[in-house]
Amino acid sequence: MSLEQNYTAILGQLGEDASREGLLDTPKRAAKAMQYLCRGYQQNLDEVVNDALFSSDNSEMVLVKHVELYSLCEHHLLPFIGKAHVAYIPNGKVLGLSKVARIVDMYARRLQIQENLTRQIAEAIQQVTGALGVAVVIEAQHMCMMMRGVEKQNSTMVTSVMLGEFRENAATRSEFLSLIN
Repeated sequence: MSLEQNYTAILGQLGEDASREGLLDTPKRAAKAMQYLCRGYQQNLDEVVNDALFSSDNSEMVLVKHVELYSLCEHHLLPFIGKAHVAYIPNGKVLGLSKVARIVDMYARRLQIQENLTRQIAEAIQQVTGALGVAVVIEAQHMCMMMRGVEKQNSTMVTSVMLGEFRENAATRSEFLSLIN
């Protein structure tokens, strides 16, 4: 059964008439939207980075703030929306700026929980750059908590992963945290 056929069945099970005018193309559109929202499964780290790693003598923190992210929670298939702050301390190599955002997108565009997403991004940056340290903080709002369940509209979840120097050195961690606040 195709994704489109499954959406037709879901509409029927919800009590809708999938043949009514407003829903005629909905199964096709919903299938296409879901494939787009989950396109991270069709990507891998090597393709995303695409050799955009450059030699550099810089040994100071590189920070990319406010990288928007859109993901779907793996528990309810509802969106969570937020921003990632990603930092690393180069060890002879720096990553092309857009590649940080592309790495965030690749992992966000999979069914996720925020805690795992944060770790996946940090470990990918570490793997690609060989950095002395990596820090990732994600702040997001979860529709599964806002639209259903406890229905709390103003709650934000914050997760962090610190690797290497960011974990071991309190001054480095503090510098990062002060820069993102």
